[in-house]
Amino acid sequence: MTDEQQTIARLIEALPYCAHLGIRAHGGDTGMLLELPFSPHLIGNQTIPAIHGGVIGSFLETVAIAQVLWEGAVRPTPRPVNVTIDYLRTGRALTSFGRAEIVKQGRRVLNVHARMWQDDEAKPVAALQGHFLIASG
Repeated sequence: MTDEQQTIARLIEALPYCAHLGIRAHGGDTGMLLELPFSPHLIGNQTIPAIHGGVIGSFLETVAIAQVLWEGAVRPTPRPVNVTIDYLRTGRALTSFGRAEIVKQGRRVLNVHARMWQDDEAKPVAALQGHFLIASG
């Protein structure tokens, strides 16, 4: 991990919302991996119990932006234009993980795909497809 990548990982963990959720950033040769440790305050449906959909959505958006910063694709932080989230399975009371990839980078917009899983990366809990603004005018 380069010094700049270590700084990005520390920055992600220091963001107030990420700190509240307990998000941890891990970097490696394959990119940024974010970890969302389970905590009872993440539960939206007490009956199942299931992680709140808003927590899943915000985690995936954070994963996408973290990967963009990790790859050094843009500075400053990209702004979301639109984000679509597919909720594929129940987010259970377990630690979750997220990884993203930049699908295409244009002059003004990045297309990013992110996914969140728990036990098995091949069985995602949710997936994000997003477009992020990287340049104005």
